[in-house]
Amino acid sequence: MLQNKMIQQVVFDQPGDANVMRLGSGSLAPLQSGQVCIKVHAAGVNGPDIKQRMGAYPAPEGASPILGLEVAGVIIAIADDVTQWNIGDRVCALVPGGGYAEQVNTFAAHCLPIPAAWSFIQAAALPETFFTVWGNVFMRAGLKAGETVLVHGGAGGIGSTAIKLASQLGANVFATSGTDDKCQFCLSQGATHAINYNNQSFADSILSLTHHQGVDVVVDIAGGDFINENLKVLAMDGRMVSIAMQRGPKATVDIFRLMAKRIIWTGSTLRPQSVVAKAQIAAELKQHVWPLLESGQFTPPIDKVFAFNEVVQAHQYMESGIHKGKIILNLCD
Repeated sequence: MLQNKMIQQVVFDQPGDANVMRLGSGSLAPLQSGQVCIKVHAAGVNGPDIKQRMGAYPAPEGASPILGLEVAGVIIAIADDVTQWNIGDRVCALVPGGGYAEQVNTFAAHCLPIPAAWSFIQAAALPETFFTVWGNVFMRAGLKAGETVLVHGGAGGIGSTAIKLASQLGANVFATSGTDDKCQFCLSQGATHAINYNNQSFADSILSLTHHQGVDVVVDIAGGDFINENLKVLAMDGRMVSIAMQRGPKATVDIFRLMAKRIIWTGSTLRPQSVVAKAQIAAELKQHVWPLLESGQFTPPIDKVFAFNEVVQAHQYMESGIHKGKIILNLCD
């Protein structure tokens, strides 16, 4: 099967709420060196998609302006220099944009095989969250077996993946969320304790649970007023990794506490990283995580699946904040 010159894709003329989106048609760029073309069967819906639609997260230079950062499907074309994949291979992939479309180009090194017996729907829930979690929690923050980690926003796609991966790989996981129902969901994903931050101080709770020793790693999606609370709950030589700013991009930081505890504070955004950097994350995922998926020890929590023409409803559902786990667009039914 060859790349189609015109494909169906999600488009919008100007930033705004979910209703600006509609299905339209557009052209697909020619393959670049090192790339493959994927016929998309399913695509993940993620926070950066919402921000891009609202005009707050523009696509990097050279990337497709079409929404969508992760897909699952079948390779239908490969560049001449690609040797690790063949036409017809089932893959899930991190894409630089363009995932909300019938076909998408991405780099061969950013594709991973769909685990045996997994559906395209399940596989579409993997790339963006797994790349984000592995690259930040394990590569940047260096979480190891036997350590303790606090995951904020544990009921979301990123948070639930962080809980599952960390617990499967031998860490003791604490989580926060904003409702009791979501806290129960965090426990079902592998957290040993889940704290409703709207009902109690997560810092006081964590310090009590750890006998005032604190945690080794904090996975922060909140920013804002949570930052100093995170510093309180970190142990000596603790590490904090920031991956979102849901409570605001600025914080007044207690620098002395950071110094006194020798805390390392890091963070990253995934999309602007180099092709090489993303390929390194993919290689580590294949080595350390894919065996867990193949053995059935780990399946991603999927909250709801929407048809491709229900993309407006999918975004509205994500923005409602009631979801627990991943939201997926199904392009095949």
